Amino acid sequence: MDWRNARVVSAVKLHRSAARKKAGRFLAEGANSVGAALETGRVRELFYSVEGATREHALIAGAEAGGVRTTLVSDRAAQALGETVTPPGLVAVCDLVDMPLDRVVPAEPGGEGPRMLAVPVGIADPGNAGTLIRVADAVGVDAVVLAGDSVDPHNGKCVRACAGSLFHVPVVRERDTAAVLDRLESAAIATVATAADGEIDLDDADELFTGPVAWLFGNEAHGLDPEVARRARHRIRIPIRGRAESLNLASAAAICLYANSRVRFGRD
Repeated sequence: MDWRNARVVSAVKLHRSAARKKAGRFLAEGANSVGAALETGRVRELFYSVEGATREHALIAGAEAGGVRTTLVSDRAAQALGETVTPPGLVAVCDLVDMPLDRVVPAEPGGEGPRMLAVPVGIADPGNAGTLIRVADAVGVDAVVLAGDSVDPHNGKCVRACAGSLFHVPVVRERDTAAVLDRLESAAIATVATAADGEIDLDDADELFTGPVAWLFGNEAHGLDPEVARRARHRIRIPIRGRAESLNLASAAAICLYANSRVRFGRD
């Protein structure tokens, strides 16, 4: 198919944040992401190359059987649609996944509110954001709330780093960090920040994890804003038994969320 096909041209524009926001759609590239998107019914069109069809014939056939419009494109078009050095030849146009905070955190305590939340504040790197969402999905987090000036979760690098998890765990974007903290407090969800001088050791925090918890994670370069950290109900320190000075964002998040998950789901 001619790479200048109008639908291909429109899809390529979704590499830009403004175009995604205007269209209400984004691109998911590769078998993991496309497969997860198809399972959740968010795919509006699937583009594939000859090479992509060779590798993922069953996935494409399943999409067609499910009523999804599938379009064979040239290698040149596949290159334009993809963002990787070696495009997989499989790109889906999907509905945006982010949702309002109200859908995840109730205004009042009680009811069926979340038990475990990941709340990265001002996370800037799309790869880190995607990794955090993937970890959150793996350990059973109820939702990820991207607070403050955070990266767009529909960014191509973030979507790829999620490896399909973007379609599994609810994701909220809320620029007003204070509004997020206010809502968490009103819903009686304990906010927890990590700190080297925290008053609770992670190994001793099991009792805290029996109730609803929202983990506040800071920016990769500057950590958690002091004003936000002060509003956390608890500060937890991660014991470092080796010689490493500190942990990066994704590693710290994985350790904390797993510890929380182990208690929540009753596993040792």
